[in-house]
Amino acid sequence: MSIEDLLDLTPEEACFSVLDVETTGINSSLNNIIEIGIIKVQNNVVIDQFSSFINPGRAIPIFITNLTGITDDDVYDAPFFEDVAFDISEFLQDSIVVGHNLPFDMGFIKREMRLAGIQNFQPLQLCTLKLARRIFPQLKSKSLGNVAHHLAIKLEDAHRATGDAEATAKILYKIIDAIKNETSINNVKELIEYQFSPSTGMKRPKLSKKMNSDLAVVPNNPGIYYFLNAKGDVIYVGKAKSLRERIRSYLTDSTQRKSKKILDKASRIKTETTNSELTALLTEAEMIKALKPKFNKLLKKYSSKYYIKFEMTNRFPKVSITSDFDFDGNDYFGLYVSRRKAQKIIEVIDKTFSLRECDEKEFKQKRGCFLSEIGRCTEPCINDDIELYRSELEKVYEFLYGKHQNAVNRLLNKMKAYSDELKFEKAGEIKEILTLVLNQIHKSSLLQEPLNRANVFIEVTGFNYEKDYILLLEGKVFIKKYLLNAHDSFEETITDYYENTVSLTNSPNDEDLEKLKIILNWITIHRNNTRIFYLKDYTSKEELYKQISLNHYSPNEPSVNEFDLKNLALLTN
Repeated sequence: MSIEDLLDLTPEEACFSVLDVETTGINSSLNNIIEIGIIKVQNNVVIDQFSSFINPGRAIPIFITNLTGITDDDVYDAPFFEDVAFDISEFLQDSIVVGHNLPFDMGFIKREMRLAGIQNFQPLQLCTLKLARRIFPQLKSKSLGNVAHHLAIKLEDAHRATGDAEATAKILYKIIDAIKNETSINNVKELIEYQFSPSTGMKRPKLSKKMNSDLAVVPNNPGIYYFLNAKGDVIYVGKAKSLRERIRSYLTDSTQRKSKKILDKASRIKTETTNSELTALLTEAEMIKALKPKFNKLLKKYSSKYYIKFEMTNRFPKVSITSDFDFDGNDYFGLYVSRRKAQKIIEVIDKTFSLRECDEKEFKQKRGCFLSEIGRCTEPCINDDIELYRSELEKVYEFLYGKHQNAVNRLLNKMKAYSDELKFEKAGEIKEILTLVLNQIHKSSLLQEPLNRANVFIEVTGFNYEKDYILLLEGKVFIKKYLLNAHDSFEETITDYYENTVSLTNSPNDEDLEKLKIILNWITIHRNNTRIFYLKDYTSKEELYKQISLNHYSPNEPSVNEFDLKNLALLTN
């Protein structure tokens, strides 16, 4: 069946191959598939199924085994992907490939297909996560579990390929029904296009020739847009992954009441492009604080930030939460946007490692406490063993650097010991902490140095493979060719660092810390678009640039567009 024939089918006529993969990690260029499950459905009826363990040719990380239940023994005799690649390709023929967060699964499958000699693997794709974002905007999280719960679908055998695929297939048809209640979807082509639509269930109205002409000059790049009133005052600042699509979203019948108010007061719009969404976010946050536009309610003030502080000025450092960042000889990890999130990490540290939790008054009494009795403290108040304590502290730092294996092993051993002693309540408590650690595996700090000592070069891949370059020097932030830079000191700052002439006499200010929060949060989610280099690993600027091939980069100068909105009129069909 041709692509055109597939696109013309109604959702009831079409076959959907709903798939899910389990992998050894989250990076498709570095990790491998260990299980694949595909459920083929037509008109909400399962008509075929394919599932198989896959031998990844490497050991399965313990946290993946804990998450999925898949062990090295399970995949030992399983086929390599290349052995089943053509079977999978044939199974998917004449169907639309569906998945929840499908780009993740397809990243792995396409790579494996290429390695197996299948170069042009380009099936029609439909992502239920994208559909859920448009049809269920009220859901705070659109994860598979949350969407399934919202639709009263029982998610059985979670984190296993076939179980997740079965749930996704049920979600697919529930979402199709919900979409049909909101708008008219006649065929597969319209359903696939719907996942990229700018607003839920509403079609764009026809626009005047003048407006279409205005919109034509808005680029498809990420960037910042400004609505200006007749006096030229900025009344609203926003950012967008695609300026063109974001501006078009204002021009629909379903646009929010606030957006309509902005349009009523606006007479012009100005756009400035950036290389990536990240620099758009940074520019938006800074411009809102500088201009304080009438219709921007958020980001006008610096938000609260929290850090995990290690009191390194103390012979036996204690860990605590603080909202202050300083160069006082102590180490700071973070940033955390809420005290609750920082407290969760402290809870893991306290229950996994053996640092002291007592205050100075209790410590000076040099008496063992309850924590020492249950093995949750190295007892420095009694033994004065600084080497033992520093060894434990080093393991905590490794955990905060994202190296969780030691913590996972410790918790597994504790849980097993409690189970062997029939202390099932205690074992259950440890399991809760273990789950918390596993949930933090992909969310932990990206920096392998404390914030106050982090000297890091960050490369961000942006739109059309343009790059942004960010330098973090002990909490200070420098961005190459940043829109708001009065003077681009990026290159000279790196030179100064390697010539030991850099002088950070001033602590990071609120603006630096706000940027740092945005940067760390963004790259935690977009790890595949980011590379991190530690300046201490290189002896010179030239060695650093050679490693990351920076000699050829040349980020585009930002483009600026402005057009008149005085004739703005939304025309209905």
